[in-house]
Amino acid sequence: MTISPHSPRRQRKAVYDADLFERRRRMTVPLSRELRRRFHRRSVALRKGDTVRVMKGSYLGREERVQRLDRRGYTVTLDNVTLKSGEEKLKPLPIRTNHLLIVRLNLADEWRREALKVRAEELTPEERGEVPEPEEKTEPVASPAPVPAAANDQPETDAAAEGGSGGEGAPEAEEAPEPSPVPAAPKRGRRAKSPPPADAPEDDA
Repeated sequence: MTISPHSPRRQRKAVYDADLFERRRRMTVPLSRELRRRFHRRSVALRKGDTVRVMKGSYLGREERVQRLDRRGYTVTLDNVTLKSGEEKLKPLPIRTNHLLIVRLNLADEWRREALKVRAEELTPEERGEVPEPEEKTEPVASPAPVPAAANDQPETDAAAEGGSGGEGAPEAEEAPEPSPVPAAPKRGRRAKSPPPADAPEDDA
């Protein structure tokens, strides 16, 4: 009994026994329509730095950059695509290459540009692998405008000085009334003599 080379047993064996070159060929990802018209190819071997779009799963439609390729398990990890572990920690979620679509290539490698027949002058900063840093916009702080002082307005200190100098129209300060003298209390042990009445006749000497 002969086993066909297309049998499932031999196909699975070829996947697990493949060398690094064969694994790279198996991890090819189809290109988007714009990239197909530009490079005249349907698929390209995936590399770190390429931007892909997730076509299946809970992250459907998400476009992220390739962070790491695992050729041993035929999986890819992307930026900002994580999974919560049992310890409530976020870890990268491995994704199969048949769930991805390339939307932007990383053409920083000269050999890859030669394979795709692309000139270095035609590349954009994102295709060269350069990530533009966001510029911090510093807005100038506007100083408050000076308030013009009216001609008739005068500071309170000047008005108080004019009022104290006795100018016209200044109210006069009211004098406080003097306290009335308190009569001294009589001394103890002696009877106080009452003054004689004013109408009493004077005694002849």
